[in-house]
Amino acid sequence: MSHQRHFTPRRWVRHGDLQTLVGNFLKRGAEPPESEAVYIQTEPETQVLCQCNWQPAAAEAPLAILLHGLEGSSASQYMRGNAAKLWDAGWSVIRMNMRNCGGTENLTPTLYHSGLSVDMLEVMRWAIRTHGVRSISLIGYSMGGNIVLKLAGELGSSMPELAGVVGVSPAMDLGPSADKLHEGRNRVYEWKFLRGLLARYQRKCELFPKIYDPARVKNIRSIRDFDERITGPYSGFTGADDYYHRAAAARVLDRIAVPTLILHAADDPFIRVTRQTRSVMAANPHLTFVETAHGGHCAFLADRTASYDGYWAEHTTLAFLTGHVRVPAPVPQEAHAG
Repeated sequence: MSHQRHFTPRRWVRHGDLQTLVGNFLKRGAEPPESEAVYIQTEPETQVLCQCNWQPAAAEAPLAILLHGLEGSSASQYMRGNAAKLWDAGWSVIRMNMRNCGGTENLTPTLYHSGLSVDMLEVMRWAIRTHGVRSISLIGYSMGGNIVLKLAGELGSSMPELAGVVGVSPAMDLGPSADKLHEGRNRVYEWKFLRGLLARYQRKCELFPKIYDPARVKNIRSIRDFDERITGPYSGFTGADDYYHRAAAARVLDRIAVPTLILHAADDPFIRVTRQTRSVMAANPHLTFVETAHGGHCAFLADRTASYDGYWAEHTTLAFLTGHVRVPAPVPQEAHAG
């Protein structure tokens, strides 16, 4: 059964907060096959961990590179569920960890942030160089959605291997979204993110005591505080505002030159899409912006049936990409990791 073209939220899980929370914790039935862990150098002294599943004819199969959101990893439920669908449809899949994520804080002296499109670009180049891949699609969630859209804008039409891009609940307007995260009941989400960021920063202080000052975290009470005192100064920005401006995909959406799908729910608790960004998207014929009334943040849970698991965004992502990317008939052999 094909998924519904228009999203209807799952009964009893209509509200954006419920969609977000249930979508985050609900276990997936489908799992990708066992993957090959590969460490890829993206900058001097920096490696990222990628979980790779290669189809038997890796050079012929399209490749999807998946990127998680803030404080997520390659093991996040949405990463695993989407990877399983893509694999079953004949795609090779890389579930990429942002630098420092997935237990890799020791693999770089730097922090991670929403502007690090260079890491995904280097993973793309690695796949082309080592496996002869000729067709690559990028899929990013939330913070990862901002990164894949930013990279697509930076590349324009300069990389022929880039075939398509999907951003699910992408944080394209970083400043407004960070400020919304600090409002009202969204503080619950903010505190969850902040706890993870502070714990990760403490780990970096222990690993690289000559670089990081543990006293900087004193009185940090918001994501904006963290970005003003930690992310900005240690990542080459003058502060939070400079970071939010320079790292935002919204600045380069007009330069995207490949088929791109952006999924956003109007009831997303904390991601905001400004009027200016909406105008830019509407003016770019390569962009398809789908805004549903419900769906929460990176959830989009629809009713399940015997043949449909209800993960609407994942099915919509696959349908969009297969509409633009040729997928060869799968080779009949046992699935393997590499």
